[in-house]
Amino acid sequence: MNIFNITYLVWILSEILLNRFTRSGKSDRQNADKKTLLFIWLSIIASIAIAIWVAMLFSFPVFADEKLRIIGIGIIAAGILIRFIAIKQLGRFFTVDVTIRKDHELMQRGFYKYVRHPSYSGSLLSMIGFGLSLNNWLAMIVVFVPVLVTFMMRIRLEEQVLTEQFGSRYTDYASKTKRLIPFVY
Repeated sequence: MNIFNITYLVWILSEILLNRFTRSGKSDRQNADKKTLLFIWLSIIASIAIAIWVAMLFSFPVFADEKLRIIGIGIIAAGILIRFIAIKQLGRFFTVDVTIRKDHELMQRGFYKYVRHPSYSGSLLSMIGFGLSLNNWLAMIVVFVPVLVTFMMRIRLEEQVLTEQFGSRYTDYASKTKRLIPFVY
């Protein structure tokens, strides 16, 4: 097993653990998710599998020197770190399914001061890193675009639920912060 496989395995296992232990509870607002968690998982798994297949069949190198693929591993690690810090900052209000917890607070500190969805930012950064680790432009597009589209569906749903919960507090916050990329978008 090489470093690429180990990094990918660590990322998948961490997501599975998050999925298992950070679901909403019985006292949380239910049924707001609209199966977006399932779409996210299907999108990620299918995109990764197809990207690996594309990288094996077609050569569209990002780097001339194959050794530079390690940059992708560093970007995957950075994305994982950003995601976990964002989850830690959100604390007990983080769930993998869309819900509002009892006494839910609107987070506006840490990464949330700059972007509204930093855990998605971290995941998307990891997808870019995965594409780079495959050293294939086409594979990077295949792994990134479907996940981005799925995340954008989920973000719209989350923002709708947060607006319903917090009203003008959330819309004011949204007007001052970017969705995924600080100072850009």
